[in-house]
Amino acid sequence: MKKILIAVDLQNDFVDGALGTQEAVSVIPAAAAKIRNFEGDIFVTLDTHGEDYLNTAEGKKLPVVHCVKGSSGWQLNKEILSALEGKKYITVEKPAFGSTLLPHLIEKAAGGEELRVELIGLCTDICVVSNALIIKAFFPEAQISVDSACCAGVTVEKHIAALETMRSCQIDIN
Repeated sequence: MKKILIAVDLQNDFVDGALGTQEAVSVIPAAAAKIRNFEGDIFVTLDTHGEDYLNTAEGKKLPVVHCVKGSSGWQLNKEILSALEGKKYITVEKPAFGSTLLPHLIEKAAGGEELRVELIGLCTDICVVSNALIIKAFFPEAQISVDSACCAGVTVEKHIAALETMRSCQIDIN
């Protein structure tokens, strides 16, 4: 069985930067431990925007400049970077909430083996749920799970709602 961990958008702007929350800060130690102890393939997504962010469809609905490629806010949190040291991982830049490239990379990494995919990261109610549902749609027979202790939403209520949405779509919540 091929085990894959997806670490979603554990970037400075979502932890303690432009869109950071205390809940996001509080899950970083658990997320770092999960990465450090994970035996399998790791994919790390990066929310990636350009200087023109405010002119995009997303920027018009969320007018907070964040994760501009190359900025300090776009970088991974330092504790997450430390956990990734010595690990083999693939970085996936994504210009939107969910990555349509990610399932193809997972398929290639799996090489035909049965899959177990676990997701962690930020924000539960936006990018984690988007990627989890894309992966579940692409791999309906795979074991897909989310470690809720390694995720944080925009608010606690939205975090809980996103977990319930994923549970309704047959994604296991740990």
